[in-house]
Amino acid sequence: MSSLDPPYKAIATRKKAKQNALIPPQWRITVPHPAPLSVISFPHRSYILTPLELEITSQHDATSLAAAIGSRTYTAHAVALAFCKRAAIAHQLTNCLTEIFFDDALARAKFLDEEYARTGKTLGPLHGVPVSLKDTFKVRGYDASIGIASLAENPAQENSLLVDVLLQQGAVLYCKTNVPQTLMALDSDNNVFGRVLNPHNRRVTAGGSTGGEGALVALRGSVLGVGTDVGGSIRIPAMCNGVYGVKPSRGRVPFARQETGSRPGGAGIALNASAGPIAASLRDCELFLATVAGARSWERDPEVVYGGWEEQGTAGQETKLLVGVLWSDGVIQPLPPVKKVLDETVQMLRSEGIEVVELHAPALKECPSLVDKFYRMGGANYMFDLLEKTGEPLTEWLGPRLKRGKIIKMGGLVAIHAQKEALEAEMLKIWTDAKGRQIDAFICPVAPHPVPPIDRWNSVGYTSSFVLLDYPAGTLPVREFKEEDLHDEWTDDSEPLGSWDEYNRTLWDKNSIDRRVYLNTPLSIQVVAPRLQERRLLQAMSIIDDVVKRRVDIPHARL
Repeated sequence: MSSLDPPYKAIATRKKAKQNALIPPQWRITVPHPAPLSVISFPHRSYILTPLELEITSQHDATSLAAAIGSRTYTAHAVALAFCKRAAIAHQLTNCLTEIFFDDALARAKFLDEEYARTGKTLGPLHGVPVSLKDTFKVRGYDASIGIASLAENPAQENSLLVDVLLQQGAVLYCKTNVPQTLMALDSDNNVFGRVLNPHNRRVTAGGSTGGEGALVALRGSVLGVGTDVGGSIRIPAMCNGVYGVKPSRGRVPFARQETGSRPGGAGIALNASAGPIAASLRDCELFLATVAGARSWERDPEVVYGGWEEQGTAGQETKLLVGVLWSDGVIQPLPPVKKVLDETVQMLRSEGIEVVELHAPALKECPSLVDKFYRMGGANYMFDLLEKTGEPLTEWLGPRLKRGKIIKMGGLVAIHAQKEALEAEMLKIWTDAKGRQIDAFICPVAPHPVPPIDRWNSVGYTSSFVLLDYPAGTLPVREFKEEDLHDEWTDDSEPLGSWDEYNRTLWDKNSIDRRVYLNTPLSIQVVAPRLQERRLLQAMSIIDDVVKRRVDIPHARL
C-alpha cells in the first residue's frame, strides 16, 4: 500500500485484519476452488461443528432454543459456542459479518448459566438465545461503522436502546452484520468489509441493506437477527435469502442511538426506518416483537409507541380470515415467476377455505415517486461529508446513482408531507372490500422480479410504499425457483408502464439475461397489515405460512 493512497484504504486493511484475527484457527475452513454456487449445505460438511452443535444450529429456531435452555436440555454456553462457530463458517463463505465479539458472548452465556443455576430463574424470554445485529446498532466497545471508513476505529460509548432491551431480556449478542455503503443500496457492498454473497447462489444478490443478516440467517449462523428497514431493507434480504423478515410500523421497536450516517435530528422530517426481525421461523419474529413489547420501551424512549403485544391487533378472530391480493403497484408489472408464485399462494389459500379478494389501489402508484422525494430531501450531503473525510469513493453501483444535492427548504418539505397525508387518507380505502368487510391483511410481491444477479436490483417500490404508509409488512418464503419456471412467458403484449417497468422486463428477456441464474433461488410473497397492527400481521402471516408449508415441498429447513 502506497503512502499516497487515501486514508480509507489503510483503515479498511486494519479492520479486515482485526476481523480475521477474531476467527480462531480451528474454526477456519477451506472453500473449494472454484467455489460452488450454493454453499447452503457447507456447514454440515465442514467437520468443524460437532454433532451436538449441528443439532443445536440446524434443528432449532430461537423459540425452541429458549425452551431447551429453560428445560436444561442445553446450556446457554453450549448454544452460544455452536452459533459462534457457525457464524464464523457463514462469514468465511459469504462475508456476512462486521464486528465479532465471540469471547464476550461466551462469557455472557457462562454468566447466564451460573445465574440460572443459582436462582432457578431465567433472565427473560430470550434467556441464552443468540441474537445477531445489523451493523447500525451500537454495542459498547465496538464500532458501528456501517461500512464507512471515517466511522471505523471509533468504538461506541453506549448501547443502542434496543441492545439494552435485548440484554435485559436474556439475549446473547455475538456479532454484527454487513451492509451496503451509505445504507442506500440493495446489494450489500462497501469499501471497508467488501460484498456479502448469497449462500443459495453466489451469482445473485444477498440484498440490502440488511444483507449480512439475511445471509447469516440463511446459513443458520443465526436464527434470530435484527435489521432495519426504510425502503425494504429487512424484507428484501429476507426474500433474497429465503428467510422471514418483518418491518413493523414506526415506533414499535426502539430505534434510538443507532448509527445511520444521517444528520442528527433529521428523523422527524424524513421517512423513518423501523427495526425488526429477520429469522429462521415466523414464530421467532413473534417472539422478538412480543418480547420487545413486553419490555415497555416507551417508558425510556418517547419515540416508541405504547402498546403491549395483545393490543397490536387480531386477524380472523370473529370470522374467517379475509385476505386481499394486490397483483401490481401500477408502476412495475411483476415478471411471470413472481406473478405465478403469488397466484399459487392465492390458490392454496382458497383451497383451504380462506377467502381471497382482489384489491385495486390506484393511489399506490403515486407512492414510489413521493418516497424518492423523501430520500432526496437532505441531498445526501452529510453522507458525502463522511466519505470525503478519508478520501473514500462511492462503490461502483452507487457511483453513477448518488450525487450531492440541494437540501429542500421548508416550503418544499411542507408540500411533500401534504402529499403524504393525502396518500395515507386515500389508501385507507384498501382495507375495506366491495362488500364493506374489513380486510385482515393483503398479499403482494416483495419485488417485481425474482432474486436478481448482483447489482441488478430494479426498484424498491413494492416495499418502500409501505414505509411511506407506515404499514407493518413481512416477507414469507413460499418455494424455490424451479426448472419449469424458466419457461413462463408474458401472457399479454402490453407496452411497458414506464422506464422502471421497461428495465424490469430485461430481467426476464432471454436476450438480456440467462434465466438459469434464478434456479434454486427463493421465491417469496409479502404480507401487509394496517398501521400499528403487528400482531394482526403475524397472525395473518402464520395462517398463510401454515397453508404454504402443508402444500409446498420445501427442500431447506422450515421450522
